[in-house]
Amino acid sequence: MKPLQGKSVIITGGGGGIGRPTARMLAVAGARVIVSDVREDAARMTRDYVVENGGEAIAVPADITREEDVRELVAAAVAAFGGVDVLVNNGGGSLARDVDIVTMDVGVWDAIMALNARGPMLCCKYAIPEMLKRGRGAIVNISSGAALSGQLGIPAYSAAKAAVIALTRSIATLHGQQGIRCNAITPGLIMHERLAEIFPAEQVRVDAENILTPSPGTPEDIGATVVFLASEQARFINAQVLPVDGGLLAHTPTYAQTRAMVSKRLEVKERS
Repeated sequence: MKPLQGKSVIITGGGGGIGRPTARMLAVAGARVIVSDVREDAARMTRDYVVENGGEAIAVPADITREEDVRELVAAAVAAFGGVDVLVNNGGGSLARDVDIVTMDVGVWDAIMALNARGPMLCCKYAIPEMLKRGRGAIVNISSGAALSGQLGIPAYSAAKAAVIALTRSIATLHGQQGIRCNAITPGLIMHERLAEIFPAEQVRVDAENILTPSPGTPEDIGATVVFLASEQARFINAQVLPVDGGLLAHTPTYAQTRAMVSKRLEVKERS
């Protein structure tokens, strides 16, 4: 039996980036996937991608910052597949003007908060009642490693993703005894097609020097974690925040520089 066999799963931000591979992996695990994205064409491309790979999916365009869109998204899931078993709050993002607090435009702050914090809240607001009808459900919120440490930039995004962590714990506390599990993933730098277009190569190199794995993370790494947390294999995991970042935040801040110095000392010792 596949771990998500027959489960109805909503994934927001499913039109690309981490969302598209995750949607496919959910379908491979047996889920019937409701792919949502603010970009209708992107949602449909993911739906087609899932179906072409043998999965079952529908596309429902939605702006998760708008309550009516979210209400209709959940209603579409119920109409298509009879209910909601799993919600993956993957939709989110930042803006180029999210640089620092002193120059912060309030409109930029509010837009980022709406997308990254209000959006997941609205999705939970409408999905949880459907889960309660079934006596159980799983929510996986995609936060960010940026929520766990200070950043030289993206303060609004960091704050919004920290709000997602608090939302995760609140939902698990409020509804855990009713059979609802809610956990969060904090990805490190996960390169995908859209991010690769704008992310500086030098920053990618620096990140690679500071992770504790031989290779960088991929969208599939996040997708595999989503599938696990959504499944009954994670039935005793609730209100948790799981970093999927290659160990980026597990060591001292001077890890990369110290490692380089140690390597040089070892080279000198070997030559002597």
